[in-house]
Amino acid sequence: MSSAHPPLTVHGVFVAVDGLGVWLKGASGAGKSELGLELISRGHRLIADDAIDLHLEDERSGPRLIGRCPPLLESFIEVRGLGILNLRRLYGDEALAAEATLDLVIDLDATGEASPEERLSGRRTQTTVHGIAVSTVALPRRVGHNLAVLVEAACRDHRLRLAGYDACADLVARQAQRIVTEPL
Repeated sequence: MSSAHPPLTVHGVFVAVDGLGVWLKGASGAGKSELGLELISRGHRLIADDAIDLHLEDERSGPRLIGRCPPLLESFIEVRGLGILNLRRLYGDEALAAEATLDLVIDLDATGEASPEERLSGRRTQTTVHGIAVSTVALPRRVGHNLAVLVEAACRDHRLRLAGYDACADLVARQAQRIVTEPL
């Protein structure tokens, strides 16, 4: 492994969710750390809170982004209303991970109503970091939404998409087949 670029420090929370490195991104006060804490309580692992060091590393299979925590902040998370928490002391070593490849960005800044297309396919874009495009899902914050469950589902869906499966395309194909085979 070699890194020709200095690390890029970005704001957010970096967690390992079912083996995927997920950057929770959003404005200050968006609930990133609280969402991170909820994911940790569900068995996932914190890598970094508040500041994430993203390292571009060259691999045989191509460049990849590795997210790590700045050493000063390791094990700590700041949650509004609770202050600074030491997750190693609260949950043990299994609540933390040293690093992960950046696989998915969850953007918590989504606003407005979803368009009809977005209701079917989701709000998916890409975030470019060090020249690498990373899949991004925008999740709106709404009262009553369980964002931890949505992040877990987004990660599972991301894995399926990487394997070539798209649920929206599957449903559209089923509907088209039904229209063809069933008379009006």
